[in-house]
Amino acid sequence: MSAPVAVAGVGTSHFWRQPDRDLVALAWDAVGEALADAGVDGVDAVWVGTVFAPAGVAQRVLRAVGITGVPVLTVENACASGTTAFVEAHEAVRTGRYGRVLALGLEQMSTAFAGAITPEGTDPEGRAGLAMPAMYAMSAARYLHTGAATAEQLAAVSVKNHAHAVHNPRAQYSGRYTVDEVLASRMIADPLTLLQCCPTSDGAAAAVLIPARGTPGEVVVRGAALRSGAPWNHRSPHVWGHDIVADTTRDALAAAGLDAATDVDVVEVHDAFTIGEVVTTEALGLVPPGDGGKAAAGGVTALGGAHPVNPSGGLLSRGHPLGATGLAQLAEITWQLRGQCGARQVDGARLGLVETMGGGVSVLDGNACVVTVLEAR
Repeated sequence: MSAPVAVAGVGTSHFWRQPDRDLVALAWDAVGEALADAGVDGVDAVWVGTVFAPAGVAQRVLRAVGITGVPVLTVENACASGTTAFVEAHEAVRTGRYGRVLALGLEQMSTAFAGAITPEGTDPEGRAGLAMPAMYAMSAARYLHTGAATAEQLAAVSVKNHAHAVHNPRAQYSGRYTVDEVLASRMIADPLTLLQCCPTSDGAAAAVLIPARGTPGEVVVRGAALRSGAPWNHRSPHVWGHDIVADTTRDALAAAGLDAATDVDVVEVHDAFTIGEVVTTEALGLVPPGDGGKAAAGGVTALGGAHPVNPSGGLLSRGHPLGATGLAQLAEITWQLRGQCGARQVDGARLGLVETMGGGVSVLDGNACVVTVLEAR
């Protein structure tokens, strides 16, 4: 049994450092908005994505919003935890297992870490203190060394996404920066400066999925794919994270019946660091290899450009509470396809794509990647 699945409702909390608001309060914002948006007062099952939340957090926050007595499953897949919950919720509705399913992502980072996420000590990289900023910085250094991007082009990603976030009231940061200001901000992991790194964030995001009804303007899941990382080492021709995104994108586009990512109108990608957006736009096939930085600097991936990327402001500006990030991306694309994004709206958007990739397990090209294609019908 298989049927088209609709995203009936979405919701998010504000993303910010908010240690005074617990996970129950953050989830209340997201779930309450998603249920109201969907016009339902209950669901048949729930998938929850989170990384650092305590045991039993799913049942605890759901109890507070009045959802009890239904199957609840918690998944952890690094930065792709929220979109993993979405993919599994989608599959449950698509196959007829459940009629109405809630996907919820949540994270409170400000009470868990004072700075970068502590590396996993059981991995050689972790024992060496190689935190995620350093992992991405190595990719950036490789791009600079080979001439695939310049420092100014990397900074242009930050300039673009912070400017997009000016029109997103839920974003953690926004602002009109110049390339020089981005490059002059405090160095975090050479060559990545502070304004090229996502902030520590707390937040929640949710989506309600139901069988599609065929109503005009309905947002449906056209295709979705999930992969875990494959072995990767110095012999790969690409930097860390490229191959898992490219492989997952091929799966998702095939499921959606699309020839290329350039067929979509708007994209949200996992830009935890500026180099992440550059690598991802190339891995998706939005731009040719080596053109990711040029595309950002030349306005190709800005609002009004040929391939708008991260109109929400992305992780760099909206924030990155790990478990909530993917569902916040899906909420943004849903709003875009409904035409509800105001000054950051991509004109005429009918197809949207979300990419979420994360994690740094030794020897693997990332923990997991999810790519999802949504369509307004």
